[in-house]
Amino acid sequence: MSLRVRPAGPDDAPLILGFIRDLAAYERLSHEVEATEADIRRDLFGDAPRALCDIAEVDGAPVGFALWFHNYSTFRGRAGIYLEDLFVRPEARGLGAGKALLRRLAQRCVEGGLGRLEWSVLDWNAPSIAFYDSLGAQAMSEWTVRRLDGAALAALAAD
Repeated sequence: MSLRVRPAGPDDAPLILGFIRDLAAYERLSHEVEATEADIRRDLFGDAPRALCDIAEVDGAPVGFALWFHNYSTFRGRAGIYLEDLFVRPEARGLGAGKALLRRLAQRCVEGGLGRLEWSVLDWNAPSIAFYDSLGAQAMSEWTVRRLDGAALAALAAD
């Protein structure tokens, strides 16, 4: 078995959208997916990319992805990486693809002098939490995620 992680390219937009839909189904959030292939092409491969993506392949077949972007820690005075999505197809779990995707992001952090790699995980997702814990990831229990979107975002913008 050969396992490799490679940067995604524009031709991967349909594959990436498929992974996003598979992840949403796993998280019971399919009803929230609005992304299109055009959105993926624009925001990952357009003139001003807003996010980046890696693809994990086993024996040349794509089995998972990591979609990420740079953030900034004012306390550390360094940029970091925020992992928006990590997904490995169920039939490929246990082959090391998830760890390889996270290892590549960790390498980017170390190589680039970045301050941290962080992400969110749904509190009910015990298999993923156990996997992340096995890598030494720490739960940030004192932090609560807040979000503005939809009508609330538009209302604040209009004020």
